Amino acid sequence: MTNPVALTLAAVLAAISLLHFAWAAGIYWPGKDPVSLSDKVMGARPGAGLPPTWLTALVATAILGAALTVLMFSVEAWDGPWRPAFALAYIAITLVFLARGIAGYVPALWRQARATSFYRLNRLYYSPLCLLIAAGLVVNFILG
Repeated sequence: MTNPVALTLAAVLAAISLLHFAWAAGIYWPGKDPVSLSDKVMGARPGAGLPPTWLTALVATAILGAALTVLMFSVEAWDGPWRPAFALAYIAITLVFLARGIAGYVPALWRQARATSFYRLNRLYYSPLCLLIAAGLVVNFILG
């Protein structure tokens, strides 16, 4: 049976994935248009626009894959020969979220974004969420 930490992590990752799929489909929340969405979630310079739809869909798919990896790693039935592959993928996912969370507090990385809403939102919400996900992944790894 999957533990509550794994279920919570998978649900959070699935929700983040769904949001990225919505952006790929042309939904601009929390912005009102492509420019305001870019300002809030990317910190791109005005007029830079959004990444290509295929790239946003690829990111959404990767995050959904992370959610599934968390679930599969946590299911006892997967203690067979694929277990090391899931463990390696799981560790990689943890390191990605840890790195993204820490990167949010490295000013040199976000210098070009200082004049955007993203700069503040990243420090208040996005980076802490990535660090929280990384911490949850570590806890789940220990439980698993």
